[in-house]
Amino acid sequence: MAHRVELKTDKMLSKQGEEKVDWKKWKAERREEKKKRQEAKLIKQLEQQKQLEEHERQQLIEETGRKKRGRPYTVSIALPGSVLDNAQSPELRTYLAGQIARACTVFCIDEVVIFDECGEDPKSVAGEFKGVGKKGNACVQLARILQYLECPQYLRKSFFPKHQDLQFAGLLNPLDSPHHMRMDEEAEFREGVVLDRPCKPGKGSLVNCGMRKEAQIDKQLQAGLRVTVCLSKNQRSESRVYKGVVVAPHVPRSDAGLYWGYSVRLASCLSNVFTECPHKDGYDLTVGTSERGSNVDHLTLSPFKHLLVVFGGVQGLEASVDTDQNLDITDPSVLFDHYLNTCPNQGSRTIRTEEAILISLSILRPKISTVFPDVKVQ
Repeated sequence: MAHRVELKTDKMLSKQGEEKVDWKKWKAERREEKKKRQEAKLIKQLEQQKQLEEHERQQLIEETGRKKRGRPYTVSIALPGSVLDNAQSPELRTYLAGQIARACTVFCIDEVVIFDECGEDPKSVAGEFKGVGKKGNACVQLARILQYLECPQYLRKSFFPKHQDLQFAGLLNPLDSPHHMRMDEEAEFREGVVLDRPCKPGKGSLVNCGMRKEAQIDKQLQAGLRVTVCLSKNQRSESRVYKGVVVAPHVPRSDAGLYWGYSVRLASCLSNVFTECPHKDGYDLTVGTSERGSNVDHLTLSPFKHLLVVFGGVQGLEASVDTDQNLDITDPSVLFDHYLNTCPNQGSRTIRTEEAILISLSILRPKISTVFPDVKVQ
């Protein structure tokens, strides 16, 4: 019995000899270790997310850099803005512009150049409506209506404030071109406008592409810009935004073979149609249209990259040459590779410009297809 008491006393003395545990310090150390583990886990998750996003971005870039299967050439037309002066009212002027826009879309025109037969200098569509018949205003009004119709419906409020020139544009027939898409329509490319939203560092701008969700692109761009977005094929349904990359406006045409609308350019005179060409090497094939030209039935086109077809006004291309101070010629045929009569043996004394566009492009379409037999425009 005495032996057991002695052992118990030794054990108690041993415990009293040990240092007392600081539980507060121990809990603080445990919390600090847990916090570090959580931070390390979060950093790892962020790195994985960043790697995944970078992989998706690289995949998108590779997709946009795929082998081209599109259309390697462009077709431009040029016409004087004075064609609107033939219309007797604002409603008819607007309808005439709508006819031209429809013809350009049907025949997949990439660029519309509007030049001034009077030699004035309209460089933009900024300005106020000055009334029917005022010289110089027809070019600006025609350009504005063509731009309005080409723009996808969901972007028009962003780019076209209320203007007198567009008073009756809402009544025109829609172009219904491939880039005028519905909200739920699935597509590889879409047109959009950069939104004025703050973006996190390393993240691209948000873009309204006319879908239920906004798209996040790979670059930070100025708000209000119109951009062409290539959307990722592998979108996650739970994601707050769609993923995409910005591409050049010509990519849907040159890579995917899609018709992606037309651009509009103003020229102060006929000669500036050629000298201010947006293409580096200019138009390598030019065609002028006139009843004094050669018969189009005998035409064979040579290979080209950029084709330009020029139409005259009420008095023909001769009047445009006479008023152009940059030209010292009287015969417009010397300006073109081909000077054609696209409607031989016409029954009417005159063919209106909007009619000439339809007739000429109808005749030229099979001849262009002969030069590029493997190209199919979607």
